[in-house]
Amino acid sequence: MTLSPSSYDIIIVGAGMVGSCLALTLSQSSKFQIALVEANLPVPNANDISENAYDLRVSAITRASENIFKNIGIWQDIEAKRVSIFRKMHVWDTARIGEIHFDSATIGESHLGHIIENKIIQSVLLEACKKQNNIDLYLPGHLNGIIQKDQNISIRLEEGSCLNSSLLVGADGAQSKVRELVGISNYCQDYQQKGLVATIHTEKSHEETAWQRFLLEGVLAFLPLQDPHQCSIVWSTRSEEAERLCALDNPAFSTALSTAFEYRLGATQVMSPRAAFPLSTHHVKTYVQPRLALVGDAAHIIHPLAGQGVNLGLLDAAVLAEVLTTAKKIKDPGDFLTLRRFERWRKGDNFTTQLAIDALKRLFSSTLLPIQVIRNLGLTATDKITPIKHLIMRQASGLTGDLPSLARGGFNIEEK
Repeated sequence: MTLSPSSYDIIIVGAGMVGSCLALTLSQSSKFQIALVEANLPVPNANDISENAYDLRVSAITRASENIFKNIGIWQDIEAKRVSIFRKMHVWDTARIGEIHFDSATIGESHLGHIIENKIIQSVLLEACKKQNNIDLYLPGHLNGIIQKDQNISIRLEEGSCLNSSLLVGADGAQSKVRELVGISNYCQDYQQKGLVATIHTEKSHEETAWQRFLLEGVLAFLPLQDPHQCSIVWSTRSEEAERLCALDNPAFSTALSTAFEYRLGATQVMSPRAAFPLSTHHVKTYVQPRLALVGDAAHIIHPLAGQGVNLGLLDAAVLAEVLTTAKKIKDPGDFLTLRRFERWRKGDNFTTQLAIDALKRLFSSTLLPIQVIRNLGLTATDKITPIKHLIMRQASGLTGDLPSLARGGFNIEEK
């Protein structure tokens, strides 16, 4: 069927990491005609990214997400910009008793994951989308209306366009306009915390290790960057404390940071501006309606202490792409039964991860002495029980679980 310029098989609202990944995957593995709509101006061109200044927002990319990027053909472009490998992870509690150390070599793997700047991932994905003949980009495109019908779904943009499709995907983040307009309810909990981010210099080498200390008021993580003496930090704490830390001058903040981290990597020196963003968790009641699906932060958000947020979103994209591609020959992409398969595959896993992370957050923030004793004994015991440690490492790295084809190694998208 010949489609008019305003008619598509799939419209994706949100050209962030998850939305762009979904668009690129679908464009390569099928004959779908796709519209990718983004309200914000596009991120800098991948070729214009500074070789010196790190983005304040980074993601800990798992092996599953790495496989997704490899299988859609963009990993080499991301590597060409800047990636920072981590092979180990060290976690300890504020009480200084319980510690656990993970090493990828003990499970026969070369690494646990990579720390990558969000703007690098997003810009590489967007540049790849621009090269696809079956993706039309609407940048900027501000959504202001949705019309759902039995046979199609339409959206109106403030810029004047009206786009029709068989399926609309909301990949437009935590404050999803798509979710709002279609009336999907959303359970949300405000942690009354903010995550403070910055780039720092450390006196000692980070040793390609992700370091994390649980504090009573939050979590402090040092994420290794390419330079062995540079890290990106994520410091979650009470909102008031985060604002106070952001207001300190650089020497005072560096001292506060080194003290909170117990000088594990020696003295630290802040190298960038600081920013703080509110922390919350949410999960929608349903991921799908007839001719509509939600993915990534539009559907779920978790606490950043385990660094799994974007990885869960990328798995959403890979699963939805697989479900739609395998159903292409017999059903249209907006078929509700097809979309329910995506929801059943992802909602349970996302919710379980969300509950586990929330429980960890509460466990390690407790001031009750019995709870402190139990958690420290638990860390110490887990560190000594090799099979459990290996299972945790493989799960956290995205090496096990009900993974879509794209998230497994050795998959060729052209085989679809």
